[in-house]
Amino acid sequence: MSDDKPQRRRSTRAVRRLVLEIVGWVLVAGGIAALVLPGPGLLLLVAGLAVLSEQYEWAERRLEPVKVMAYKAAADGVQTWPRIIASCTGALALAAVGVVWGIRPDPPAWWSLDDDWWLLGGWGTGATLILSACIALGFIVYSFRTFRGVEDPEGAAERKALDED
Repeated sequence: MSDDKPQRRRSTRAVRRLVLEIVGWVLVAGGIAALVLPGPGLLLLVAGLAVLSEQYEWAERRLEPVKVMAYKAAADGVQTWPRIIASCTGALALAAVGVVWGIRPDPPAWWSLDDDWWLLGGWGTGATLILSACIALGFIVYSFRTFRGVEDPEGAAERKALDED
């Protein structure tokens, strides 16, 4: 019976490592996709690299530069009112698309594929878009409170990223 405990600990560690690895890679892949699609790409990349950095030195080395880029983008995005308004408008538009996607109106006349292919995913996809919009709005508010009116926003972003370690 005493040999059972070490075996159970090893298998628990292996399962934990596997779960963390899957979560980390899903976040990294989602972050890369969200760099070109609507969503918080740099935030997902930072989260994925943070999870993977617990097990991999290469992820730990790449975490800091990506975190600095995320903070710099946040600081840069709130330096002028047109940028703030454009960011908020984009996030609200993303939420609106999520609502429309969830409601799934009838396909338009120009839709040439089968009706089942119109707005795939329904509320699952719509909720993801709405969640992305909420995260974006939250990040805009955070960035506004942290970096708006700062004399050197780029320097403040670097200090903020380095202070979190």
